[in-house]
Amino acid sequence: MELPLVVGVDGSDSGLLAVDWAVDEAARHGLPLRLLHAFRWERYERTLPSFTTGRHAGEVMAQNIVASCAQRAGLRDPEVKVSEEVVPDDAVSALLRAAPDAFALIVGERGRGEVSGLLLGSVSLTVAARAVCPVVVVRGAEPNLRGSLDRVVVGVGEAADRAGAVRFAAREAQARGCALTAVRAWRRPAHEHGDDPLVVDDAQGHDARASAELEDALREAVREHPDLSVHRHTVEGPAHRALLDAAADADLVVVGAVRRHGHFGLQLGRVAHTLLHHSACPVAVVPQRV
Repeated sequence: MELPLVVGVDGSDSGLLAVDWAVDEAARHGLPLRLLHAFRWERYERTLPSFTTGRHAGEVMAQNIVASCAQRAGLRDPEVKVSEEVVPDDAVSALLRAAPDAFALIVGERGRGEVSGLLLGSVSLTVAARAVCPVVVVRGAEPNLRGSLDRVVVGVGEAADRAGAVRFAAREAQARGCALTAVRAWRRPAHEHGDDPLVVDDAQGHDARASAELEDALREAVREHPDLSVHRHTVEGPAHRALLDAAADADLVVVGAVRRHGHFGLQLGRVAHTLLHHSACPVAVVPQRV
């Protein structure tokens, strides 16, 4: 039985974009879609008007939100199997609890009621930094959201966090019938500078090592997807800057994140954190247990 895509819905504009993106993603992979809405309606029992005598007004409102999102999903693609769930909980807890039984979690960049000037909402950030399954934060410009650029980008980081990200990105590119661009950034040590020929030679050595690491990271994905077009890029400079540049004309950018056993805080590296706040396209954070 295929695990579903789980999309957090809250009725916000950002959440509706996430629903649209998730429907298209479910259709690409032939997966069911689960709409999950979490709302602690008992907190608002005395402040919301009563619509019925049998249920809290907040519960009725929550059911209306998820039902309208299900209708939207059905209109976008009637072939995608959609289920709905409303839980009396906070959004972060509900989504993290759903993560072990999800192909991926899909969330918008900001929730209902959050300040429009925020780069990223707290729910999206926390879920991306703690979930045990891949998390896609739907954000970016309209062409990138539409998936019309025919390119998936993956950041190839250190060995501890890159295997899952590369597999996820390769599978995404294969499902979309587009190219995969793998980016490995490198930086020379601070003491290396100037026009000394030895420094130039050493820079070439750094680039050669980055290319070898990139090739090693892609080996299994290339074997599993022999028809996939893969472009390899090594870039001197900060990884977050290289990936932001690559994401500008991509449909999706994928990065890994280490999840350490026994750590309960936000486990999100600088590269993923920057992309979640500034990327021009949707961002997938793929956890790797160590």
